[in-house]
Amino acid sequence: MGLDNFYATLKRRFDGARTKPFLTLPGAQLTYGEIDARSARIAGALIEAGARPGDRIVVQVEKSPDNVALYLAALRAGLIYVPLNTAYTSDEVSYFLNDAKPSVLVCDPQNHDVLAPIAKIAGVQNIFTLAGDGGGSLSGAANTAAPIDRIQPRHEDDLASILYTSGTTGRSKGAMLSHGNLASNAITLNTLWGIAPDDVLIHALPIFHIHGLFVALHTAMLSACEIIFLPKFDVTEIRRQLPRASMMMGVPTLYTRLLSAADFGKTETAHMRLFISGSAPLSAEAFHAFEACTGHKILERYGMSEAGMIASNPLDGERLADTVGFALPGVSLRITDDAGVALPAGESGIVEVKGPNIFKGYWRMPQKTKQEFRGDGFFITGDIGVLAPDGRLSLIGRAKDLIIAGGYNIYPKEIEAVLDAIAGVHESAVIGLPHADMGEGVAAVLVAETEPVDGNTLETALAALAKFKRPRKLFWVDALPRNAMGKVQKQMLRERYKEAFHRR
Repeated sequence: MGLDNFYATLKRRFDGARTKPFLTLPGAQLTYGEIDARSARIAGALIEAGARPGDRIVVQVEKSPDNVALYLAALRAGLIYVPLNTAYTSDEVSYFLNDAKPSVLVCDPQNHDVLAPIAKIAGVQNIFTLAGDGGGSLSGAANTAAPIDRIQPRHEDDLASILYTSGTTGRSKGAMLSHGNLASNAITLNTLWGIAPDDVLIHALPIFHIHGLFVALHTAMLSACEIIFLPKFDVTEIRRQLPRASMMMGVPTLYTRLLSAADFGKTETAHMRLFISGSAPLSAEAFHAFEACTGHKILERYGMSEAGMIASNPLDGERLADTVGFALPGVSLRITDDAGVALPAGESGIVEVKGPNIFKGYWRMPQKTKQEFRGDGFFITGDIGVLAPDGRLSLIGRAKDLIIAGGYNIYPKEIEAVLDAIAGVHESAVIGLPHADMGEGVAAVLVAETEPVDGNTLETALAALAKFKRPRKLFWVDALPRNAMGKVQKQMLRERYKEAFHRR
């Protein structure tokens, strides 16, 4: 790969399809040529504002074509793109700004007045706004800026993006992804899933994390596919678009909601070539129910922010429920014990991976980075899995108590730190419980100093967290169960309250 900005790889595809539809929205459509030109103007605006290659640009805005163009502009200009979940609160954004030290923040216009003083304290030089409808100061600046048609030279090891993933200690970690990481994963998946220029992809995912931003957009752009670009997942709109599409990528929650829709089935999905699921485990029940309803076997794959995609069920070949398929071409995968010793097929252990897709480490965390890699370069995912004799991977648990609700990663320690700081709360344990719609629902088990704390106090304290992280169920107990070493036995709590989200 050598000296090659990933945008140069994408643009080579764009140049052969400049008049072809790229993003199709309700009432509007952009071609590949138009998005390329728009990215050049946004890159010009960022450079005129003082951004230089290697600078971070933190982005917390709604999904829109200009948001896509902004991402492409960052690649083009050699900037490091740092997307944030739109649900993050100002307190959370403050941490990211102080950690990433960006030269530019792009936020929603309605959040400007709240974030501007926070950004100033963090030393951010420029703040732009960008609205979901394309309005905002960045759009205005791009309209008058001189376009930057050239692509900033980048080496495959130069950073292209930093994706923040919550840490088990409560401190979010920035996974550093290079141009080479993005290119290798995108090219591999594009080939593996047989994505062709005549495919039409339904895109109803957010674009602030790896699934919607990298997996869906990159693989489609490499074949210059048309993308039906929906602002959010809406069952009615998805069903309306399915007959003219050939692919859809989603989290398990999206598929269970489709299954719950009246009369959903083979008629609407007859034109579809491929349904792909990721970001959270797809239950065997959902897999089989979707096949019975539509005739399609969902292709499940496995990945994470630090590694892009790691494994995938085959396009041609047997797709099995409760498995995530085989390691991607060029990716090495093994199962080990706690000491890193490889285990034979059939034995469960820690999933470790190595390949050109693996990130460069955690931003400003050299010690943490060192801890997460073995001496031979394998990355320790923290997931627990087992390999079949034919190399097929099944995931059976998580080593770090990660909760995945609606496709979003939630780490209990971050929530527990907020709860434990509340006057009257002695200690807490946050767990994920089975949830029919979200996969897992967040619940908190609390021990009071004397009497349970009133709900308003808890709600006020938890408001500092994004809504998707806030516990939906609260349980007060006299004491948390512990083992002989004093460790809280969360598995006992998960078993005790496993029906909490199923009760009427």
